[in-house]
Amino acid sequence: MTFEAFIALIGFAIATSITPGPNNLMLMASGANFGFRRTLPHMLGISLGHMFMVVLVGLGLSQLFERFPVLHTAMQVASIAYLLYLAWKIANAAPPAEGHQKGKPFTFLQAAAFQWVNPKAWFMAISAVSVYVPDKTFAVIFLVAATFACTNFPSIFVWTALGVQLRRFLTSRTRLRAFNWTMAALLMLSLVLIF
Repeated sequence: MTFEAFIALIGFAIATSITPGPNNLMLMASGANFGFRRTLPHMLGISLGHMFMVVLVGLGLSQLFERFPVLHTAMQVASIAYLLYLAWKIANAAPPAEGHQKGKPFTFLQAAAFQWVNPKAWFMAISAVSVYVPDKTFAVIFLVAATFACTNFPSIFVWTALGVQLRRFLTSRTRLRAFNWTMAALLMLSLVLIF
């Protein structure tokens, strides 16, 4: 990979990681509802889970969808269903004081697994491999995946920190409920925009 291509990859990774999408909206909601420390496993699961996804896509996983289009359709249906379920969970999240009773943040494994039904994560992985991995060598695939992980974590940190800052404003049950319903609606809107 040339230096110019690497710089372009970094720009692509930052632009796609920092823009609104299911991961970022869920992190902002988690930061607001559970705080930074309890959201950290969710953040790590996103970064490392997506890195693993990029490696597998680079090694040929995307060809499976080309050979069997029904798998692509099944993945889209599963993505829509799961994102709608998550939107419902966000909309009905408990206030921070009640968080232990009614809800809990994503674990590392849940966040890593979520990447497989996240349409934006698939778009990012397939686009990165298609554009920045012309020779399909493992070293270049790993470089692209690691670049995404290194640029993704600071980007999602911003969204989590924003949620944590909003937590100060969301001191009343009414404000928190309005925030959670707004985040749920934005999550559904991101689904519409992605598809």
